[in-house]
Amino acid sequence: MLKKILLFIPICLLTLLPVSAQSWASKAVKSLLTLKTFAKDGTLLASSTGFFVGTDGEAVSSYAPFKGAQRAVVIDAQGKEYPVEFMLGANETYDVAKFQVAAQKTTPLPIAATATKGSSVWLLPYAVKKTPDCVQGTISNAELFQEKYQYYTLQLNAEESQINSPVLNENGEVVGIIQPSAGDQKGTSYAVSARFATDLKIVGLSINDPVFRQTQIPMAMPDDAKEALLTIFLASSSVSENEYLNLIERFIKKFPDEADGYVYRARYQVSKGNFSSADEDMQRALKINGEKDDVHYQYADLIYQKEIYQSDKPFSAWTLDKAFSESQEAYRINPMPIYLQQQAQIRYAQGQYAEAYNLYDRLTRSDLRSADIFFAASQCKAQLNEPDMQLALLDSAVNQFSRPYVKTAAPYLLARAQALYNQGKYRPAVNDYNEYEQLMGSQLGAAFYYQRELAELGGHLYQQALNDINKAIELAPTEPMYQAEKASLQVRVGMHKEAMETAQQLIRMSPDLSDGYLFLGLAQCLSDQKAEGVKNLNKAKELGNDQAQSLIDKYAK
Repeated sequence: MLKKILLFIPICLLTLLPVSAQSWASKAVKSLLTLKTFAKDGTLLASSTGFFVGTDGEAVSSYAPFKGAQRAVVIDAQGKEYPVEFMLGANETYDVAKFQVAAQKTTPLPIAATATKGSSVWLLPYAVKKTPDCVQGTISNAELFQEKYQYYTLQLNAEESQINSPVLNENGEVVGIIQPSAGDQKGTSYAVSARFATDLKIVGLSINDPVFRQTQIPMAMPDDAKEALLTIFLASSSVSENEYLNLIERFIKKFPDEADGYVYRARYQVSKGNFSSADEDMQRALKINGEKDDVHYQYADLIYQKEIYQSDKPFSAWTLDKAFSESQEAYRINPMPIYLQQQAQIRYAQGQYAEAYNLYDRLTRSDLRSADIFFAASQCKAQLNEPDMQLALLDSAVNQFSRPYVKTAAPYLLARAQALYNQGKYRPAVNDYNEYEQLMGSQLGAAFYYQRELAELGGHLYQQALNDINKAIELAPTEPMYQAEKASLQVRVGMHKEAMETAQQLIRMSPDLSDGYLFLGLAQCLSDQKAEGVKNLNKAKELGNDQAQSLIDKYAK
């Protein structure tokens, strides 16, 4: 009788699982793993369970253990340990993460598309080198989120140690991943859709996602080349130099037939002064099939930037003529106006202003016609000493905007104001300075008000000039040049007493400068204080002022 009872017990245990579940349980356990994460000092941060979802080491678990982690490893069901290489995706709200393990071949669990209310499910806990007992339950509710995934309520008792374990259907497909329970309801558990976890992926903007900034485990390169390029572009201003170079190297390894990887690496090499290495990368990029006009354009730009900003570091293979030739080749392959603009910039840098102007002139009749093109053409005419043409082109630049002007018109208004001032057209210059002030407002500094004061002075707008020089002093009270200009203006408009006060303040501020004594002496002479005035003019002469002697000759009689 006892033997019959002993034989009956294992038969009962087997009947806890249906026949189909018995067939997948022993195989499914090979896909389970334990995740361990470590801090920078090597101490254990957290431990969790998870499972493989791909044949090349792709796995899922919870996200929380990765916070603050410098390193992570997984231990599979056979007890073998593998490092975690990259994050493949993460979601903090549902506390799931997808990551890449450095394992050559892994056995993934198949993922169910969905599951319905009332379906039977089995929780498969992690165990080393044995098949664990599955825990059977039922889906009591399935709530839709993000329009295509389910969050399940299960009639199933999951222990805390079983959080992140897979929940499978009778076909051995993963329905969900056990989540921490917010309450203390015995017999009730929750699971997030396994398909949600496996669909997690890295995109170009992921590098700015706070989720990935909370871990030192590197983020994987996106699978799409364009998204990967966006990652590199954004990384240039958000990660360390070593991390940035590492991303470029990983891009080249993943996309060896994409020219952009070599171009990015070439740009990095140029920043380090490694021009020969940069040139080799550009030659590699040119050998790759694809849009070679862009590669020639990038090549020309690299050389141009180097010659402009690192001309003190000679590299005989790179010259502005070489840059121009590369840009011409880009235009020959694909006659885009932007390539002509590049050629114009190169010719301007070479001092070939007439040819540069001709190129810009062509661009004014192209899709690139803009205020910037007219402005660039005006600079060519300025260099060719053709002020009338320069001003006409600046008029065209400003005329690309309509009133009321928007802020993007500001640089062109300022350029025209300065050109008008240089040509002695002071009042029109003041008008443009006024327009510029309206657009820039509080962003303006003392230098602007000083420059407008000079134009107002030239246009005999004395009260406006006094207001502006006072504003310049308010913004830069320790700048002696503005005090000297104010004293000079006050003398000019007959404000001799005020000029003396300003000049005395300038002397206190900068006693070694001659201007304070010059304007004090001049104001005194004009106020019938010639004896004191001549003394101060002589002091200005002693300090090297060239104007002092002529004034001494005039007032010392």
